[in-house]
Amino acid sequence: MTTTRRIVAAAAGTIALAFAVSSCSSGGGDAVETLDPNADLSEQTLTVSIWADYSPEDLAEKFEAETGVKTTIVNHTTNEDIVAKLTASADSGIDVAFVSGQYAQALGEQGLLAKLDKGLIPNEENLYPEALDLAYDPGNVYSEPYAWGTTGLCYRPDLTGYDPTSWNDLLNPKPELVGKTTMLSTDRWLAEPALKAAGNSINTTDDDELAAAKEQLLKTKSTLLAYDDTTFYSKLVSGEAAMVQAWDGWCNYGIAEDPSIEFVVPEEGSDLWVDTMTVLESSKNKEAAMAFLNYILDPEVQTWVAENILYKVPNKAAMDALDPALIESYPTLGITVDELMEQEAIVDLGEDSLKYVDLNAEVLATN
Repeated sequence: MTTTRRIVAAAAGTIALAFAVSSCSSGGGDAVETLDPNADLSEQTLTVSIWADYSPEDLAEKFEAETGVKTTIVNHTTNEDIVAKLTASADSGIDVAFVSGQYAQALGEQGLLAKLDKGLIPNEENLYPEALDLAYDPGNVYSEPYAWGTTGLCYRPDLTGYDPTSWNDLLNPKPELVGKTTMLSTDRWLAEPALKAAGNSINTTDDDELAAAKEQLLKTKSTLLAYDDTTFYSKLVSGEAAMVQAWDGWCNYGIAEDPSIEFVVPEEGSDLWVDTMTVLESSKNKEAAMAFLNYILDPEVQTWVAENILYKVPNKAAMDALDPALIESYPTLGITVDELMEQEAIVDLGEDSLKYVDLNAEVLATN
């Protein structure tokens, strides 16, 4: 099994997004382009931008063998990286871009994404119905979901001495756990524990609620081992940390090395993050792009995501086909759709995203 990791993919927040998209023209994207269902795909080419190690290494070759479309895969590191590229010019040369849901929302609202031709994506029927009505893109007008999950507490019961249930277990740790916990530092996820513990929305733009969250986070800072977005599971395995804030899939990387590690969604609730596939309005190969999205939504293709990067996929047929032994080994893969839907979808906040940028900067900079 491959346990490759993308670097800050769903984890990427909204830094600079408001500036980036607001600088773009809003032309295109509103009209429904008529695509040719009988187009000769072998005459089209495709450039796909995706996070490294987030798809099979032979994806381009297999898609080309299936459709005749000569395909090039390029990688981006973060949502911010690809957004900057897509907004730098009228034609980035990218046909299909993988971005997290709130970024698809922002790019779609700015006219940078093509409306999907659902007649060319029949495999959408493999998705859970709930995956068609998510807050960032109801009806999947501009995007198709690729992977989804939530955020919680990843911990070693033998080191904590108990099973945490609340964000307050992280925000106000027991004395024996001081210096043994980590938090995510990316803007929306940094604020999440404090907002949820106070009963507030992770999408709040209320100044008083954000000020209270900042106050709590500054109090918590002195209790942390570190802010860590990439190696927190390794700190659990080594015993350097006892409890960390973690995305469910990334907790699995720790579980792969130490099966005693556990994951819990705090009782106050958490977020629902989604990574999506989008087609650029500037693409001159839209039939091929739609065919690519349809190919990915084939259950046999998308099962790879769960089996190799240990993320849940919103593809019911793919999840139904998973080996039960895999879910037994990695219980977060067994989080149900109903349980995910209880969480709060992260949405783009437009210019108010900068409030989180400021909060993040102030918390991280304060000694």
